[in-house]
Amino acid sequence: MITFTQPARILAMLALFVANASHATTREWNFDVSLDGKPIGEHRFTLHDRGDIREIDSQARFNVRFLFINAYRYEHRARERWTGDCLQSVEARTDANGKPRVVEGERANGIFRIRNGNPAVLQDACVQTFAYWNPSILDARRLLNPQTGEYVDVKVLLMGREVIDGQSAERYRLLGEGETPLQIDLWYTAARDWVALESLTPEGRRLRYARK
Repeated sequence: MITFTQPARILAMLALFVANASHATTREWNFDVSLDGKPIGEHRFTLHDRGDIREIDSQARFNVRFLFINAYRYEHRARERWTGDCLQSVEARTDANGKPRVVEGERANGIFRIRNGNPAVLQDACVQTFAYWNPSILDARRLLNPQTGEYVDVKVLLMGREVIDGQSAERYRLLGEGETPLQIDLWYTAARDWVALESLTPEGRRLRYARK
């Protein structure tokens, strides 16, 4: 039988912490955002990967100008915590032209509860958001919108291989049936790295993300 003195136990815990920290990785996806070909802002995603635990920070800021007037402002910040490919918690704050909205949710006791936004209890064993950085969402049937709190039925279509921004990538079309119908095209390299996004707004304008 092996016993630990208190100092030895502390040293063992410290060694475990250092070992886990040494396996942590950080990745970023930085995008320039345009609307109908005109620059309007940027969106950055920062992923902290600690083995099975993943935390993603998302920050977006758009400013649409018309005749030198700020016609539309959009700011979005979100923090999500995942275990593997399943969401554990989300905190998101969005300001769309001066109209703030907060969405918060967390998994506990086998269910995912959205506390505000669109309050709901989600029974699915694995909830996912529109986490474009994570290609596993291409197999999902429903996705949580962290901006509105909606749990949206989705369908994903493979559109084929294309060259985009100078590199070969597979194009997927994500169709959503929420409050506002969604059509979002996503491009991933052969290594499943997300490189571009294009979407039609409800007004028929073309929103595009180009990887920096």
